[in-house]
Amino acid sequence: MATIYEVSKLAGVSLATVSRVMNNNANVSDATRKKVTAAMDELGYRPNSIAQSLASNCSNSVGLLVSELQGPFYGPMMSGIENTFRNQGKHLIIAAGHSDEEREKQGIEFLISRNCDALILHVEAVSDDYLIKLSKGRTPFVLINRYISELSDRCILLNNIKGGYLATKHVLEQGHKDIAYISGPAWKQDAKDRLEGHKQALAEFNLEFDENLLFQGDFMEASGYEGLKALHQQTHPFTALICANDEMAVGAMASARDLGLTLPKQLSIMGYDNVFFTRHVYPQLTTINYPINEMGRMAADWVLNQVYQKQTPPLQTLFEPELIVRHSISQQ
Repeated sequence: MATIYEVSKLAGVSLATVSRVMNNNANVSDATRKKVTAAMDELGYRPNSIAQSLASNCSNSVGLLVSELQGPFYGPMMSGIENTFRNQGKHLIIAAGHSDEEREKQGIEFLISRNCDALILHVEAVSDDYLIKLSKGRTPFVLINRYISELSDRCILLNNIKGGYLATKHVLEQGHKDIAYISGPAWKQDAKDRLEGHKQALAEFNLEFDENLLFQGDFMEASGYEGLKALHQQTHPFTALICANDEMAVGAMASARDLGLTLPKQLSIMGYDNVFFTRHVYPQLTTINYPINEMGRMAADWVLNQVYQKQTPPLQTLFEPELIVRHSISQQ
Protein backbone atom coordinates (compact mmCIF):
# COMPACT_ATOMS: atom_id res chain seq x y z
CA MET A 1 0.00 0.00 0.00
CA ALA A 2 1.39 3.39 -1.01
CA THR A 3 2.26 5.94 1.67
CA ILE A 4 2.20 9.70 1.86
CA TYR A 5 5.99 9.64 1.79
CA GLU A 6 5.96 7.93 -1.62
CA VAL A 7 3.46 10.48 -2.92
CA SER A 8 5.71 13.29 -1.69
CA LYS A 9 8.77 11.79 -3.39
CA LEU A 10 7.04 11.09 -6.72
CA ALA A 11 5.44 14.56 -6.86
CA GLY A 12 8.67 16.26 -5.77
CA VAL A 13 7.02 18.23 -2.99
CA SER A 14 7.13 18.27 0.79
CA LEU A 15 4.95 16.21 3.10
CA ALA A 16 3.28 19.42 4.24
CA THR A 17 2.29 20.25 0.67
CA VAL A 18 0.77 16.80 0.15
CA SER A 19 -1.18 17.29 3.39
CA ARG A 20 -2.45 20.70 2.22
CA VAL A 21 -3.67 19.17 -1.04
CA MET A 22 -5.49 16.36 0.78
CA ASN A 23 -7.19 18.88 3.06
CA ASN A 24 -8.20 21.16 0.16
CA ASN A 25 -6.09 24.01 1.50
CA ALA A 26 -6.35 27.06 -0.74
CA ASN A 27 -2.66 27.90 -0.31
CA VAL A 28 -1.58 25.48 -3.04
CA SER A 29 -1.08 26.40 -6.70
CA ASP A 30 -3.09 24.57 -9.35
CA ALA A 31 0.08 23.20 -10.90
CA THR A 32 1.30 21.75 -7.58
CA ARG A 33 -2.15 20.36 -6.80
CA LYS A 34 -2.21 18.56 -10.17
CA LYS A 35 1.25 17.07 -9.56
CA VAL A 36 0.21 15.73 -6.18
CA THR A 37 -3.11 14.30 -7.34
CA ALA A 38 -1.39 12.70 -10.36
CA ALA A 39 1.13 11.05 -8.03
CA MET A 40 -1.69 9.81 -5.79
CA ASP A 41 -3.50 8.34 -8.80
CA GLU A 42 -0.36 6.68 -10.15
CA LEU A 43 0.45 5.09 -6.80
CA GLY A 44 -3.18 4.23 -6.01
CA TYR A 45 -2.86 6.19 -2.77
CA ARG A 46 -6.01 6.66 -0.68
CA PRO A 47 -5.81 9.14 2.20
CA ASN A 48 -6.62 7.81 5.66
CA SER A 49 -9.75 9.80 6.57
CA ILE A 50 -9.30 9.23 10.31
CA ALA A 51 -5.73 10.47 10.20
CA GLN A 52 -6.83 13.43 8.09
CA SER A 53 -9.52 14.39 10.59
CA LEU A 54 -7.07 14.19 13.49
CA ALA A 55 -4.56 16.35 11.64
CA SER A 56 -7.05 18.94 10.41
CA ASN A 57 -9.53 18.76 13.34
CA CYS A 58 -12.22 18.35 10.67
CA SER A 59 -13.71 15.05 9.53
CA ASN A 60 -16.05 16.51 6.87
CA SER A 61 -18.73 14.21 8.25
CA VAL A 62 -21.99 15.07 10.02
CA GLY A 63 -23.97 12.75 12.29
CA LEU A 64 -27.73 12.38 11.85
CA LEU A 65 -29.92 10.72 14.47
CA VAL A 66 -33.51 9.92 13.46
CA SER A 67 -36.27 8.03 15.24
CA GLU A 68 -36.64 5.33 12.58
CA LEU A 69 -34.91 4.30 9.36
CA GLN A 70 -38.12 2.87 7.88
CA GLY A 71 -41.36 4.44 6.77
CA PRO A 72 -42.28 7.21 4.31
CA PHE A 73 -41.56 10.18 6.59
CA TYR A 74 -37.84 10.00 7.33
CA GLY A 75 -36.65 9.14 3.81
CA PRO A 76 -37.34 12.63 2.36
CA MET A 77 -35.70 14.26 5.38
CA MET A 78 -32.55 12.13 5.10
CA SER A 79 -32.45 12.66 1.34
CA GLY A 80 -32.67 16.44 1.69
CA ILE A 81 -29.87 16.46 4.25
CA GLU A 82 -27.60 14.07 2.35
CA ASN A 83 -27.98 15.89 -0.98
CA THR A 84 -27.17 19.24 0.60
CA PHE A 85 -24.02 17.91 2.26
CA ARG A 86 -22.88 15.87 -0.75
CA ASN A 87 -22.93 19.03 -2.88
CA GLN A 88 -20.53 20.57 -0.36
CA GLY A 89 -18.17 17.59 -0.11
CA LYS A 90 -19.48 16.48 3.28
CA HIS A 91 -20.71 13.02 4.26
CA LEU A 92 -23.48 11.76 6.52
CA ILE A 93 -23.32 9.12 9.26
CA ILE A 94 -26.80 7.94 10.31
CA ALA A 95 -28.05 6.30 13.51
CA ALA A 96 -31.55 5.55 14.82
CA GLY A 97 -32.91 6.28 18.31
CA HIS A 98 -36.29 4.47 18.06
CA SER A 99 -37.96 7.07 20.32
CA ASP A 100 -36.24 5.49 23.32
CA GLU A 101 -34.23 7.62 25.75
CA GLU A 102 -31.35 5.19 26.23
CA ARG A 103 -31.10 4.37 22.52
CA GLU A 104 -31.12 8.05 21.62
CA LYS A 105 -28.29 8.71 24.06
CA GLN A 106 -26.33 5.76 22.71
CA GLY A 107 -26.82 7.02 19.17
CA ILE A 108 -25.63 10.51 20.07
CA GLU A 109 -22.55 9.15 21.86
CA PHE A 110 -21.77 6.90 18.89
CA LEU A 111 -21.91 9.80 16.45
CA ILE A 112 -19.72 11.96 18.67
CA SER A 113 -17.22 9.07 18.95
CA ARG A 114 -17.01 9.01 15.13
CA ASN A 115 -15.52 12.50 15.29
CA CYS A 116 -18.47 14.10 13.50
CA ASP A 117 -18.05 17.83 12.99
CA ALA A 118 -21.71 18.42 13.95
CA LEU A 119 -24.94 16.56 14.66
CA ILE A 120 -28.49 16.85 13.32
CA LEU A 121 -30.88 15.38 15.89
CA HIS A 122 -34.47 14.27 15.45
CA VAL A 123 -34.92 13.10 19.04
CA GLU A 124 -38.08 12.68 21.10
CA ALA A 125 -37.23 10.81 24.30
CA VAL A 126 -34.13 12.52 25.73
CA SER A 127 -34.87 15.36 28.12
CA ASP A 128 -34.46 19.07 27.53
CA ASP A 129 -31.88 19.13 30.32
CA TYR A 130 -29.82 16.46 28.56
CA LEU A 131 -29.80 18.47 25.32
CA ILE A 132 -28.99 21.73 27.11
CA LYS A 133 -26.03 20.02 28.77
CA LEU A 134 -25.00 18.52 25.42
CA SER A 135 -25.00 22.00 23.88
CA LYS A 136 -22.14 22.98 26.20
CA GLY A 137 -19.93 20.23 24.76
CA ARG A 138 -17.53 20.38 21.83
CA THR A 139 -19.85 19.01 19.13
CA PRO A 140 -22.42 21.53 17.82
CA PHE A 141 -25.88 20.27 16.89
CA VAL A 142 -29.20 21.40 15.45
CA LEU A 143 -32.61 19.96 16.38
CA ILE A 144 -35.46 19.02 14.01
CA ASN A 145 -39.04 18.82 15.28
CA ARG A 146 -38.06 19.85 18.80
CA TYR A 147 -38.25 23.23 20.58
CA ILE A 148 -36.27 24.17 23.67
CA SER A 149 -36.36 27.86 24.55
CA GLU A 150 -32.74 27.87 25.76
CA LEU A 151 -31.68 26.45 22.36
CA SER A 152 -34.18 28.31 20.19
CA ASP A 153 -31.57 29.41 17.65
CA ARG A 154 -30.86 25.77 16.74
CA CYS A 155 -34.43 24.39 16.68
CA ILE A 156 -36.06 23.76 13.30
CA LEU A 157 -39.71 22.86 13.68
CA LEU A 158 -43.19 22.91 12.19
CA ASN A 159 -46.09 24.88 13.65
CA ASN A 160 -48.02 21.73 14.59
CA ILE A 161 -50.75 23.55 16.51
CA LYS A 162 -51.60 25.44 13.34
CA GLY A 163 -51.46 22.19 11.35
CA GLY A 164 -53.93 20.50 13.67
CA TYR A 165 -56.15 23.57 13.50
CA LEU A 166 -56.11 23.70 9.69
CA ALA A 167 -57.00 20.01 9.42
CA THR A 168 -60.05 20.25 11.68
CA LYS A 169 -61.16 23.63 10.36
CA HIS A 170 -61.34 22.23 6.82
CA VAL A 171 -63.44 19.27 7.98
CA LEU A 172 -65.76 21.59 9.92
CA GLU A 173 -66.13 23.87 6.90
CA GLN A 174 -67.47 20.90 4.94
CA GLY A 175 -70.34 20.69 7.44
CA HIS A 176 -69.10 17.90 9.71
CA LYS A 177 -69.87 18.32 13.40
CA ASP A 178 -69.33 14.84 14.81
CA ILE A 179 -65.61 14.29 14.35
CA ALA A 180 -63.47 11.47 15.74
CA TYR A 181 -59.73 11.82 16.24
CA ILE A 182 -56.83 9.35 16.28
CA SER A 183 -53.86 11.00 17.96
CA GLY A 184 -50.21 10.13 18.20
CA PRO A 185 -48.66 9.06 21.54
CA ALA A 186 -49.70 11.49 24.27
CA TRP A 187 -46.11 11.98 25.46
CA LYS A 188 -44.89 13.28 22.09
CA GLN A 189 -44.97 17.04 21.70
CA ASP A 190 -45.99 17.04 18.04
CA ALA A 191 -48.94 14.76 18.87
CA LYS A 192 -49.98 17.06 21.73
CA ASP A 193 -49.70 20.16 19.53
CA ARG A 194 -51.79 18.66 16.71
CA LEU A 195 -54.49 17.67 19.17
CA GLU A 196 -54.42 21.16 20.68
CA GLY A 197 -54.96 22.64 17.21
CA HIS A 198 -57.88 20.25 16.71
CA LYS A 199 -59.48 21.46 19.94
CA GLN A 200 -58.94 25.11 18.98
CA ALA A 201 -60.81 24.64 15.71
CA LEU A 202 -63.70 22.89 17.47
CA ALA A 203 -63.95 25.76 19.95
CA GLU A 204 -63.98 28.28 17.10
CA PHE A 205 -67.07 26.51 15.72
CA ASN A 206 -68.66 26.37 19.21
CA LEU A 207 -68.27 22.60 19.47
CA GLU A 208 -67.08 20.72 22.53
CA PHE A 209 -64.28 18.18 22.34
CA ASP A 210 -65.67 14.71 23.02
CA GLU A 211 -63.24 12.36 24.79
CA ASN A 212 -65.36 9.43 23.59
CA LEU A 213 -64.29 10.22 20.04
CA LEU A 214 -60.56 10.15 20.82
CA PHE A 215 -58.30 7.14 20.27
CA GLN A 216 -54.60 7.31 21.10
CA GLY A 217 -52.49 5.73 18.36
CA ASP A 218 -48.73 5.42 17.91
CA PHE A 219 -48.26 7.03 14.45
CA MET A 220 -48.10 3.53 12.87
CA GLU A 221 -50.55 2.20 10.28
CA ALA A 222 -51.82 -0.62 12.50
CA SER A 223 -52.97 1.81 15.19
CA GLY A 224 -55.04 3.67 12.61
CA TYR A 225 -56.71 0.41 11.67
CA GLU A 226 -57.40 -0.58 15.27
CA GLY A 227 -58.34 2.97 16.21
CA LEU A 228 -61.18 3.25 13.73
CA LYS A 229 -62.42 -0.23 14.66
CA ALA A 230 -62.54 0.78 18.35
CA LEU A 231 -64.22 4.12 17.63
CA HIS A 232 -66.79 2.43 15.39
CA GLN A 233 -67.78 0.06 18.21
CA GLN A 234 -68.63 2.80 20.70
CA THR A 235 -72.05 4.45 20.78
CA HIS A 236 -71.11 7.98 19.72
CA PRO A 237 -71.67 8.45 15.97
CA PHE A 238 -69.27 10.43 13.76
CA THR A 239 -69.14 11.36 10.09
CA ALA A 240 -65.45 12.31 9.88
CA LEU A 241 -62.17 11.05 11.26
CA ILE A 242 -59.00 13.11 11.64
CA CYS A 243 -55.73 11.21 12.01
CA ALA A 244 -52.55 12.78 13.39
CA ASN A 245 -50.48 11.35 10.53
CA ASP A 246 -50.96 9.78 7.11
CA GLU A 247 -49.85 6.29 8.09
CA MET A 248 -52.65 6.04 10.66
CA ALA A 249 -55.06 7.57 8.14
CA VAL A 250 -54.27 4.84 5.59
CA GLY A 251 -54.74 2.21 8.30
CA ALA A 252 -58.10 3.76 9.12
CA MET A 253 -59.09 3.70 5.44
CA ALA A 254 -58.39 -0.04 5.28
CA SER A 255 -60.36 -0.55 8.50
CA ALA A 256 -63.30 1.44 7.13
CA ARG A 257 -63.50 -0.77 4.06
CA ASP A 258 -63.40 -3.91 6.21
CA LEU A 259 -66.31 -2.43 8.18
CA GLY A 260 -68.24 -1.97 4.95
CA LEU A 261 -68.08 1.83 4.93
CA THR A 262 -67.98 3.76 1.65
CA LEU A 263 -65.32 6.50 1.55
CA PRO A 264 -65.87 9.40 1.72
CA LYS A 265 -69.68 9.18 1.46
CA GLN A 266 -70.14 7.42 4.79
CA LEU A 267 -66.88 8.47 6.43
CA SER A 268 -64.50 11.31 5.62
CA ILE A 269 -60.86 10.87 6.62
CA MET A 270 -58.15 13.51 7.06
CA GLY A 271 -54.41 12.83 7.33
CA TYR A 272 -51.30 14.78 8.28
CA ASP A 273 -47.76 14.89 6.74
CA ASN A 274 -48.49 14.65 2.98
CA VAL A 275 -46.20 11.66 2.44
CA PHE A 276 -45.88 10.30 -1.10
CA PHE A 277 -48.58 7.62 -0.96
CA THR A 278 -51.38 10.06 -0.08
CA ARG A 279 -51.72 10.84 -3.80
CA HIS A 280 -52.09 7.17 -4.71
CA VAL A 281 -54.66 5.82 -2.22
CA TYR A 282 -58.37 5.88 -3.06
CA PRO A 283 -59.85 8.29 -2.41
CA GLN A 284 -56.79 10.50 -2.56
CA LEU A 285 -56.12 11.68 0.98
CA THR A 286 -56.72 15.25 2.07
CA THR A 287 -53.89 16.07 4.45
CA ILE A 288 -51.56 18.68 5.94
CA ASN A 289 -48.23 19.23 4.22
CA TYR A 290 -45.23 18.77 6.49
CA PRO A 291 -42.24 20.14 4.53
CA ILE A 292 -39.78 17.71 6.11
CA ASN A 293 -37.47 17.64 3.07
CA GLU A 294 -37.09 21.43 3.21
CA MET A 295 -36.61 21.29 6.98
CA GLY A 296 -33.87 18.70 6.53
CA ARG A 297 -32.15 20.93 4.01
CA MET A 298 -32.43 23.85 6.41
CA ALA A 299 -30.80 21.80 9.17
CA ALA A 300 -27.97 20.97 6.77
CA ASP A 301 -27.65 24.66 5.86
CA TRP A 302 -27.45 25.49 9.57
CA VAL A 303 -24.47 23.15 9.92
CA LEU A 304 -22.81 24.48 6.76
CA ASN A 305 -23.24 28.05 7.96
CA GLN A 306 -22.48 27.68 11.66
CA VAL A 307 -19.83 24.94 11.57
CA TYR A 308 -18.18 25.13 8.14
CA GLN A 309 -18.65 28.91 7.66
CA LYS A 310 -20.30 28.45 4.26
CA GLN A 311 -22.55 31.04 2.68
CA THR A 312 -26.13 29.73 2.74
CA PRO A 313 -29.62 31.16 2.14
CA PRO A 314 -31.15 32.89 5.18
CA LEU A 315 -31.76 30.36 7.93
CA GLN A 316 -35.39 29.62 8.85
CA THR A 317 -36.34 27.92 12.11
CA LEU A 318 -40.17 27.86 12.02
CA PHE A 319 -42.02 26.28 9.10
CA GLU A 320 -45.72 26.65 8.42
CA PRO A 321 -48.05 23.76 7.50
CA GLU A 322 -50.30 23.84 4.44
CA LEU A 323 -53.68 22.25 3.78
CA ILE A 324 -53.64 19.87 0.79
CA VAL A 325 -57.19 19.33 -0.42
CA ARG A 326 -57.89 16.09 -2.30
CA HIS A 327 -60.92 13.79 -2.29
CA SER A 328 -61.27 12.07 1.09
CA ILE A 329 -63.52 14.69 2.72
CA SER A 330 -67.16 14.86 1.64
CA GLN A 331 -69.58 17.70 2.19
CA GLN A 332 -72.39 17.19 4.68
